[in-house]
Amino acid sequence: MVEKADPSQVEGLARFFKTGPGQYGEGDRFLGIKVPVTRSVVRETWRLTDFRMLEECLENEYHEIRLAALLSLVQVYSHSGKSPQARERCISFYLSHTGGINNWDLVDLSCYQLLGDWLLDKDRTVLYDLARNGKTMWEQRIGIVSTMAFVRKGQCRDTFEIASLLLDHPHDLIHKATGWLLREAGKRDPEGLKAFLQGHIRTMSRTTLRYAIEKFPKTERERYLQS
Repeated sequence: MVEKADPSQVEGLARFFKTGPGQYGEGDRFLGIKVPVTRSVVRETWRLTDFRMLEECLENEYHEIRLAALLSLVQVYSHSGKSPQARERCISFYLSHTGGINNWDLVDLSCYQLLGDWLLDKDRTVLYDLARNGKTMWEQRIGIVSTMAFVRKGQCRDTFEIASLLLDHPHDLIHKATGWLLREAGKRDPEGLKAFLQGHIRTMSRTTLRYAIEKFPKTERERYLQS
């Protein structure tokens, strides 16, 4: 993985992922490896990994190494077939290593393919707990973004309910994720989204609202934005 490093990309990635003092990715370090390259490495190597190696990678100082570990875990999980024990081990590992999941891409490229998929036929309380009581905003983001797995199955209720827990969150990244998931839920359940907006439009941020109504006709978007 390290041999794929491109120093010319480091500055741009550090700026894109907001690693400066006081920013949400403060202190993170990059090798300069773009996501498609990381994915190609994972495709070639995930079968060689074990949980000890994944743990070491999730504790690595470099962002791309942590991403590779998460993408590998997704592969291990998805290739576990019908073994609930193997899949549950992946989920337990994921939930116990959220300290290494400390930026929005690490959340978004892993959580719904792991935790969301696992919970499709199970109790989903853990997502509500993460959204309400997550130790970091990344855990809270996991709570809402994981519901993408449900939305893709036409199950939107949890997205609407968890979104309502995050409307007063102080950080813009949670507003964006919440609006994004509301928009996706609205594609499957447009009336459900409109009912949500009717009940919450005066308490949600403009960012959340703009993301949620992005696919609405222009005149309808303008009407909501003027509410």
